[in-house]
Amino acid sequence: MSGIEKRKLRHLRISLEEEVETDISTGFKDVHLIHRALPEIDLDEVSLNACFLGKKLAAPLVISAITGGTEEAKIINAVLAEVAEEKQIGISVGSQRIAVDQPETVPTFRVVREKAPTTFVIANVGTPQLSLGWGTEEVQTCIDMVEADALALHMNPLQEAVQVDGDTGYRGVYAKIKELSREVSTPIIMKETGAGIAWEDAVKMQKAGASGIEISGVGGTSWSAVEYHIAKEVGKKEMEYLGQALWNWGIPTAISVIETSNKTNLEIIASGGLRTGVEVVKSIALGASLGGMAKPFLEKAVEGREVLSDHIDHILREIKVVMFLVGAKNVHELGNVPVVVLGRTAEWLKRRGFDVAEYVTRV
Repeated sequence: MSGIEKRKLRHLRISLEEEVETDISTGFKDVHLIHRALPEIDLDEVSLNACFLGKKLAAPLVISAITGGTEEAKIINAVLAEVAEEKQIGISVGSQRIAVDQPETVPTFRVVREKAPTTFVIANVGTPQLSLGWGTEEVQTCIDMVEADALALHMNPLQEAVQVDGDTGYRGVYAKIKELSREVSTPIIMKETGAGIAWEDAVKMQKAGASGIEISGVGGTSWSAVEYHIAKEVGKKEMEYLGQALWNWGIPTAISVIETSNKTNLEIIASGGLRTGVEVVKSIALGASLGGMAKPFLEKAVEGREVLSDHIDHILREIKVVMFLVGAKNVHELGNVPVVVLGRTAEWLKRRGFDVAEYVTRV
């Protein structure tokens, strides 16, 4: 078993068995939707249909990147993909670096498209690979591997910096993104991995040619925490210290959604600590197109297909009911409902130059 395979297995095990959540919240507790006593629509009228990067989905939900590269991952990916196809929601594969380096692992990713032949599938390449020499050929291989509708270029400087033997070369990545956006016809989504995206970086991503972003902000799984546990297991004291020190580093998800949606025209997947349908609705009301979840779906997938399917049904029902309660009969209307932003989230945004009062007066 290669070093990458061992690391991927450790990531899965630690994510499921250890405490890896941040101590800082997503910020959604500071976000309040306005209840409508006279919603003027019937619950049955509410449509969850969504569109992302030109692809139609049955609901504004995506299974965010989780895994790939091992036999255990193949089983999990098959379950995730079957349910994504059943519900017609989006799904992203885990980092495909291992499949390029070790072609025998391709089936652990390919299974996603095999089990989800018609729904929205996102390929996944790490930006550190771009600085290490990957170009259009390798990236296109990853896209073709899963017949992807979009390509996620994941950015994980925090994780790499606290990872034992992490890849921390980020110089020149921006130019490589611009190059890929010209040479690859598949839409590009710039994706963080737990630390969120500031508006300044989102603007650069849009200028580089990205079509969308996935926030993956603070409030859910901390990859610094995951790497802390790995460093502890292998006896790397310095990296263990770093992982603990940077456990809560980054931008809370709700804040990142507001910042990036106000400063760009990018289509946004809100992820990072989302656990409920209410939070998905809040995300869309703040400017996102879709809500994304990873760990909640991983936990259910290991219990079996029916458990995962039932869990997603609960989330979709919750989204529908909350849309009804705010008087939004479709996702487009949801993006215009009034929202009250209070507390630490409002204070952060005000200090960053955003007028949260504008959300209150929307009609």
